[in-house]
Amino acid sequence: MNTTLKAQYSSSVSDNDPVLNALSKVPEVTLLFWIIKVAATTLGETAGDALSMSLNLGYIVSTGIFAVLFGIAVATQIKANSFNKWLYWTTIIATTTLGTTIADYVTRSLGIGYAGGSALLVALLIMCLVIWQKTMGSIAVDSISKPKAEVFYWTTIMFSQTLGTALGDWVADTKGMGYTTSAIIFGSLLVLIALMHFGTKISKTLLFWSAFVLTRPLGAVLGDFLDKPIDHGGLALSRFGASAALLGFIIVCLLVFKQRASTKAH
Repeated sequence: MNTTLKAQYSSSVSDNDPVLNALSKVPEVTLLFWIIKVAATTLGETAGDALSMSLNLGYIVSTGIFAVLFGIAVATQIKANSFNKWLYWTTIIATTTLGTTIADYVTRSLGIGYAGGSALLVALLIMCLVIWQKTMGSIAVDSISKPKAEVFYWTTIMFSQTLGTALGDWVADTKGMGYTTSAIIFGSLLVLIALMHFGTKISKTLLFWSAFVLTRPLGAVLGDFLDKPIDHGGLALSRFGASAALLGFIIVCLLVFKQRASTKAH
């Protein structure tokens, strides 16, 4: 179905319409999308730390658990025939929890530090995007419906979530910015990207992926702010309690607000 027909359908059908949903398996990018994305990335930080630290499972075991959940979620998402908001956001949460434990393992257990870990993850993310571009001809995610495109999409997201965790920890901890200052920095960068989206001719795809990456360090520092000790600048809340509250917020958003499949490139 061509772009014109997509536009016609997008203005006349609901988010549950199978014809529209068959066009794309990713949601329309609206303010709601970014609100849920930040909440999901914050949840990824608190839930990842809950397993690796609160339950003392360590980064390797926690990564193994989240990797299995990630594999199941992605396989189910790829197998689906149409956009399903519950399945999509479950998969996003799986990528962000996995990204948390991988980033912590790479930056801490491997001994390469936040700078080395961030550099490695930037390289992996760029490599994934380049291969995706060369293989599929575009990295715009307006019509993620083919299995190969979905594999690239979710692999890219997983690397972006992992990189975002490392960046958030690097700025907040190593650079001594603290969690609130770091949150202001990353939040301001996202506002800047939004202004460029509406006020410049910079590639919307480039801006989308830039924003997608930056929501993760914002979520990382917000998650750390919630559960880190007070003497470290946090609120010392329970990781499990914070995770439950964030999950509840996401569920309420999905229940209250409609979300339909994307009909344009982003």
